[in-house]
Amino acid sequence: MNASSADAHAAYVLRIADTCLILGQRLGEWVGHAPAIEEDLGLANTALDLIGQARLLLSHAGEIEGRGRGEDTLAFLRAEHEYLNLALAEQPNGDFGRTLVRQLLIDAWQMEIYTSLSNSRDQRLAEIAAKAVKEVRYHLRYSSAWVVRLGDGTPESHTRAQRAVDELWPWTVELFAADSIDQAMQQAGVGPDLASLRTAWLASVDAVLAEATLRRPPDVAQQRWGKRGQHGEDLGHLLSEMQYLQRAYPGARW
Repeated sequence: MNASSADAHAAYVLRIADTCLILGQRLGEWVGHAPAIEEDLGLANTALDLIGQARLLLSHAGEIEGRGRGEDTLAFLRAEHEYLNLALAEQPNGDFGRTLVRQLLIDAWQMEIYTSLSNSRDQRLAEIAAKAVKEVRYHLRYSSAWVVRLGDGTPESHTRAQRAVDELWPWTVELFAADSIDQAMQQAGVGPDLASLRTAWLASVDAVLAEATLRRPPDVAQQRWGKRGQHGEDLGHLLSEMQYLQRAYPGARW
């Protein structure tokens, strides 16, 4: 593998890893603040699963790039523009309904991505994906059930859930918009054809929205692409908290 293809491969894995890492951090913000202890635990467990996936993927990305950067360095010591997570994952939690709508959209995406990646020519990535898909299957059941409960609940919960769908939907365009890195990994047999996954993702999400009596808005893309390092100020605030200990006490260990 030449340098350019190795860089693309590492960046591709980092995109998946960073999405897990940032979404896990977002969900961790709910610990102690969820509307019920059962949901506090549910969101915390999902966050831990995502952080676990991120650790495996970050370690793999570090090995591919060959620059001596391990999972901790990649997680805590990069600048904002070096994170390649989907912009949807960094969107603020908002209320409980907004958090679960965001979770549904990403859970359904991860199901398709991980299922496809379990057949990747990158054997290590395939192993990570095969393990992760089992966790994501549970995450998707959880988020789907809550979106249905909120959407088909009270007038207030329905209004809030619909507002969340309307506000978050534009960020989903990035999920299936392939760029040169995605195309290179598809040609190498590492990653899937993103566009081909959208139909199954849309069917999964539409089924939940229909049961929740929620309307799917039209596709209007946002102008920032997180997987290209284009982020809003929300990620900077998140990183300032997530990275504080390592920045203040370099190399600190428990």
